[in-house]
Amino acid sequence: MSTTATTSAGPDAALRYAAEHADRFVDELCELLRIPSISTQDEHLDDCRAAAMRLATELERIGLERVELHETGGPPILYAEWLGAGPGAPTVLLYGHYDVQPPDPLDEWLSDPFDPQEREGNLYARGASDDKGQLYTHVKALESILATDGRLPLNVKLVIEGEEESGSVHLDGFLEEHAAELAADCGLISDTHMPGPDQPSLVASLRGMAYCEVTVSGPTHDLHSGLYGGTVRNPAEELGRLLATLKDADGRVLVEGFYDDVLELDPAERARLAEVPFDEAGFLASSGAKHLHGEAGYSTAERIGTRPTVEVNGIWGGYIDPGAKTVLPARAHAKVSMRLVPHQRPGSTAALLRRHLEHHAPEGIGVEVRELHGGHPCLVDVKHPAMQAASAALAAEFGRAPVFERAGGSIPVVASFAQVLGIAGTVLMGFGLPDDRLHSPNEKITLAQFHRGIAASIRFLHGYAAAPQSQESSSAS
Repeated sequence: MSTTATTSAGPDAALRYAAEHADRFVDELCELLRIPSISTQDEHLDDCRAAAMRLATELERIGLERVELHETGGPPILYAEWLGAGPGAPTVLLYGHYDVQPPDPLDEWLSDPFDPQEREGNLYARGASDDKGQLYTHVKALESILATDGRLPLNVKLVIEGEEESGSVHLDGFLEEHAAELAADCGLISDTHMPGPDQPSLVASLRGMAYCEVTVSGPTHDLHSGLYGGTVRNPAEELGRLLATLKDADGRVLVEGFYDDVLELDPAERARLAEVPFDEAGFLASSGAKHLHGEAGYSTAERIGTRPTVEVNGIWGGYIDPGAKTVLPARAHAKVSMRLVPHQRPGSTAALLRRHLEHHAPEGIGVEVRELHGGHPCLVDVKHPAMQAASAALAAEFGRAPVFERAGGSIPVVASFAQVLGIAGTVLMGFGLPDDRLHSPNEKITLAQFHRGIAASIRFLHGYAAAPQSQESSSAS
């Protein structure tokens, strides 16, 4: 897009402003964290809207322009922009999400998940790290620059959605409808984590996702297990058998064709990944498991970031309430997620799962596989000017160069930015830590990371504004 950069006063004044207002920034984040914006539960749709409106009010207050809530049929998508740097300056498209995961199980939280509490330098609340806290680093970076310079060194557009935790079902449609006005030179997302508090990182690869619900059916209605047990197939038992056919004892997926499109690591890439710090003992401790386990022939770090998976996320069927009810269920269900690596595709991978389960289902048992949502994996060119500017910003803030990681999570919007908007590079600059307990009880963000994230964002915006903007690269898998 752009070929020239604007002049800039530099980041120093904004960095001082951020340091002087650090306590207020945390207080404002706490206000956002108190809103239970759970997008997967319909009873919290009003809370999702409240979170969007809270952010919209804040963006208007700090000086963003054209702040709009776009209706989607679900939680609204928030758009804002500041284009005062002009057409010759680079444009950054910043993405985040204000929705959060359900807090269950509530009895495992040490404090109310929607009443933020500070303990030992950490702020505990649902959404503290995923993604309200990390998103807010950029909001406060923008405020710090606008409050001190009166302008930004480049153009900024923001897309903040409320359905990331429930599949981003309306996001691609929004991107397609508004593709022309969302044009940008790079994307910027903070929804990942660093290996440790003193080792910054940039994510160069994300896994995709195919998420399905499996229903196994047998008789037309529930049956008395005394009268019918042992005479007809039990869907709950058959579901268990079918799920057991998905992987071998070493964790290798047995679905035919599953690995056909997998981009394998070459020796040089494996060597580079081996240099990335990874605390395997700490990783095991944070999981609460007794042993690590996974696909043979790969390290734990490689399994997380470069290998696809099939995982059972939930199973139910029949009578599961307190007390006894001797029933043979007519149906049993499971949630199955598949993390994908380049060059796998969610639709075709879900089709492989369906074919596998139908093939292994015994006579008299029906299998339905329903695709709930999915996202494409992605690769990001580390030589893209935005990635280089982010690397310099992190090095300046943390005192050491970042490592380039392959992350195990999925952020489908990265592939959407590339495929729908044609954005060549998206910077994945996360400030979370491995022990932030995303999606689990006692989620937290380390406050030092929050403040350093604001400072790094300030440095990035100034640094990218001054960077040459001629290189084109691809972030699509």
